[in-house]
Amino acid sequence: MTARDDRGSVTPLIIGFTVVVALLVAVVVDASAAYLRRQGLNSAADAAALAATDGIQGEEVYTQGLGERARIDPVTARRYVAAHFARSGIHHRFPGMDYAVETTDDTVVVRIVAPMDLPLRVPGVGTDVRVTGTAASVVVVSD
Repeated sequence: MTARDDRGSVTPLIIGFTVVVALLVAVVVDASAAYLRRQGLNSAADAAALAATDGIQGEEVYTQGLGERARIDPVTARRYVAAHFARSGIHHRFPGMDYAVETTDDTVVVRIVAPMDLPLRVPGVGTDVRVTGTAASVVVVSD
């Protein structure tokens, strides 16, 4: 019986671990970038929703008096959101962004969608990455 030769090359093992670590780093970096982008979009949507409800609340109080809640006009809400975005220059911060404004009787919901270039390319992840931010604001008239 002959002794087995346990010697071998560790190069494939090192290369394999390096590839796995590189992929993990790329995933973490891309996920972090997407998270930060979403936080920025949430902040922008929040500011727009607040601008709409603040404008509507003031307008409603002066035109129809005080009540428990002001009623939201969808056209007016969209106008206030568009004016806020124009003043803030948000289109320059998030190029290619699109937004939608939904309303109920007392709530304004703003959703912003913007494309994003991921810092590192991970195999299997598409190049058309879109990130969404959402915020809502309620109009409450107080005495």
